[in-house]
Amino acid sequence: MPNLDEVVRELRSDIIRSIAVAGSGHPGGSLSVIDILAILYAHHLRHDPQKPDWPDRDRVVLAKGHACPALYAVLAHHGYFPKEWLSTLRQLGSALQGHPDRKRLPGIEAATGSLGQGLSIGLGMALAAKMDHKDSRVWVIAGDGELQEGQVWEAAMAAPKFKLDNLTLIVDANNGQIDGPVAEVMPLEPLQKKFESFGWETTAIDGHDLAAIEAAMSSAKKVLDRPQAILAKTIKGKGVSFMENNIAWHGRAPNREETERALKDILNA
Repeated sequence: MPNLDEVVRELRSDIIRSIAVAGSGHPGGSLSVIDILAILYAHHLRHDPQKPDWPDRDRVVLAKGHACPALYAVLAHHGYFPKEWLSTLRQLGSALQGHPDRKRLPGIEAATGSLGQGLSIGLGMALAAKMDHKDSRVWVIAGDGELQEGQVWEAAMAAPKFKLDNLTLIVDANNGQIDGPVAEVMPLEPLQKKFESFGWETTAIDGHDLAAIEAAMSSAKKVLDRPQAILAKTIKGKGVSFMENNIAWHGRAPNREETERALKDILNA
């Protein structure tokens, strides 16, 4: 059995290959979030790929829907659909759309194309689970640029009111969005203090440290009577030297030469 480091390396390669074949997509944010998704699905998510609609499953809402190549790679790895489907990303008629489509692909909980809506969707799922007396947990994965949307903060205000301790928000804080560095487009800091002031149990971690991710997720599940926010500091384009912290790779596919270079970087990481 491959260890998680090897799995993550394989998932990064899958992301690059699928976006390269598609000729379009978002490699930067997909590469920054993959460590988080890999740990979540491997160790912390109650799910069954053979029964994707299992009523008692945990839910994952990828609020930053443009990073779906990362989610697709993880779902394929766990057997939600054949890995060969990854090569159909963004093709006409494919179930693997440029943003997640819950009606066409098993394992997708929400269609997330418009940024800022994911936390509200997750809040509704968590509240419904409470009302139905189910112990399902909801994990929302958002981008830091996405937090510039006002709807996020309405949900952030509501979640503590309803004591949604079954709701965990993970922020993929890679400081990059299509218009430039997040800190320049619309500064978010002090982000941890903001979530704490809203009543969230909040922690900040290195979003590429697998042990730190593991510990933060484990701790989140033990919190009672309030939601949790994990602020994961990440690197946009992580694992590919010429993509790291380069805004140009927010939404651009690599050509053949760039793909080969990227795969070598990932293999030798």
